[in-house]
Amino acid sequence: MAQLHPHDHLSAIDLRRAGNRRRMRTALAINVGLLVVGVAGGIAFDSLAVFADAGHVLSDVGAIALGLGAATRAARRAGSRRTFGYHRGEVLAALVNGVALVALAVVIVVAAIGRLSDPPGIDSLGVLAVGIIGLSGNAWATLVLARGERSDINLEAVLRHSAADALGSLAVIAAALAVLAFDWRIADPIASIAIAGLILASSVRLVREPLDVLMESAPASVDVDELGAALCRVKGVSEVHELHVWTVTSGFEALAAHVVTAPGVDRDRARRELEFLLRDEFGIEHTTLQMEDAGDEDVLLQVELQDP
Repeated sequence: MAQLHPHDHLSAIDLRRAGNRRRMRTALAINVGLLVVGVAGGIAFDSLAVFADAGHVLSDVGAIALGLGAATRAARRAGSRRTFGYHRGEVLAALVNGVALVALAVVIVVAAIGRLSDPPGIDSLGVLAVGIIGLSGNAWATLVLARGERSDINLEAVLRHSAADALGSLAVIAAALAVLAFDWRIADPIASIAIAGLILASSVRLVREPLDVLMESAPASVDVDELGAALCRVKGVSEVHELHVWTVTSGFEALAAHVVTAPGVDRDRARRELEFLLRDEFGIEHTTLQMEDAGDEDVLLQVELQDP
C-alpha cells in the first residue's frame, strides 16, 4: 500500500531559518540589555525621547521573540492536516509586528504632543550618554540581522525594527545636544515625534507584504501575464487557464494551472518542459499542472448535457 508523504519542499528554507534564528537570538540579547538601560535612563533623566526609544526597544524585544518563535514553529514538518506545515506563522508574526509598530508610534505622538506646550527640563548629559549607548547597541544588532537571509520577511520585520531603533537613538542624541547647547527643551518631544515617524515608515512594508501573502496575491517578483505567455510558448501548449501564483512563505512560491495541449502531444513531456521553465526562469518549483487535451472540454460538455 502506498504511503502518503506530505510535500516537503524546504531544505534550503530550513537552512535559511536556522541561520536567521541564530542571528535573532543574538539581537534579542542585545535589545534586552538596551531596554534595561533605556528604562533606567528615562526614569533618571525624565526624557520622553529616551522613553520613546525604550518603548521602541521593547517592541524590538517583542518582535524578535515573536519572530524567533514563528521561525522555530515554521521549521516543524508538514503533516496530514497542515500539508504546508507552519510556514504561514512567519507571515503572521511579521504582520503582528507591523501593527504593533503603528500602535507604538501613535502612543508616542500623543505623549509628545502633551509635552510640546510645556516641555520639562531634562538631564541632557545623561540623555546623551543613553543615546550613544542605544545607538551602539542598535547598530550592532542591525548589523547582525542584516547579514541574514533578507528574503525572509520574518527576519526583515525584525531588522526594520532594529534599524528604526538605531535612527531613534540618533534622534535622542540630537535632542540631548540641542538642550545642552541651546537649552532648547522642546527638542525632546520633537525628537519623540521624529522617532514615531521613523517607526511608522518602517511599519508600512511589514503590514502590506504579509497582507499580500495572506490574500494569496501573486509574488511581487512575478509578472503573471508574462509567465502565462511564456507557458503558452512551450511547444504543444495551446492554452493556459485557471492560472494561480501565490506565496506560502518567503522563498516558497507556488503555482497551479490548467494547461491545454494540442491533439497528439505527449502531455508528460509538455508538463516536464513547463516545470523546467517555471523553475529556471521564474524560480517557482512547487507547481501543480493539470494537463488537458483540446477535446476534453467538448467531452465534459456532452456529459453535462446528457446528465438528467
